[in-house]
Amino acid sequence: MKALVILLLLGLLAPAAALAGDYVIGDGDTLFISVWGVKDLSLAVKVRPDGKITIPALGEVSASGLTPQELQKQLTGKLKDLVRNPVVTVIVEGITNSKVYVFGGGVKSGVYELNRRTTLLQLLCQVGEVRLADLRRAYLLRDGKKVKEDLHRLFIEGDVSEDMVIASNDVLFIPELDARNVYVAGAVNSPKFIEYRDGLTIMDAILAAGWFSKFAKQNDVVLFTQKDGQKITRTVKVKDLLQDGKLSENLKLQPGDYIVVREGIF
Repeated sequence: MKALVILLLLGLLAPAAALAGDYVIGDGDTLFISVWGVKDLSLAVKVRPDGKITIPALGEVSASGLTPQELQKQLTGKLKDLVRNPVVTVIVEGITNSKVYVFGGGVKSGVYELNRRTTLLQLLCQVGEVRLADLRRAYLLRDGKKVKEDLHRLFIEGDVSEDMVIASNDVLFIPELDARNVYVAGAVNSPKFIEYRDGLTIMDAILAAGWFSKFAKQNDVVLFTQKDGQKITRTVKVKDLLQDGKLSENLKLQPGDYIVVREGIF
């Protein structure tokens, strides 16, 4: 009967435990520690600035830097000499001193409070506009080490397998795009620079520049770009794209690309 009641209790506590998940306990957090059948050892405690909590009969126990599951396991081991077959549950009731730091030219820098279990994707949704951010060069630091690089696949392409849980004191660096414009010049009606956006193509850029002028050589569009640090010049046959549907000619652009539409007499 007792075992059944324990299972029911754990079932009721499961949603709260799931909320904590991989959350790492930090200084100032409030924890509720329950030891089944031992009222004096079931209490709410606050993690002190030194990272420790005080438990009756156990004294000081380090909590900061551990997940609830890790602390639960630690307390279970310590209580075995005092309680027969201890069943310990640790719940994070209040998160008051868990922060993540965001900086870099690509977003507005700031300090974000983690008042619940937060993933990297959820944090990116909070930092605001990332249109001018270079997510490919962004990275997440934990304890001074890079634990995640290149956030483009996660946030732009929607690859949630790249997501991860944020920990207290993580540092997120998001730089600005070095050259965020695409330039269109030559035989177009409105030569201009266009702010780069993900998925921008040759056709998009020419349309944004007012389309071809009447003297444009539509099969003589030159793209100046880079690949692996090397400068590349490529001639694009846009006329073939329009007439024959050669989609391979509608190249995707990257920041800093330069397009020149050549002129012809006829």
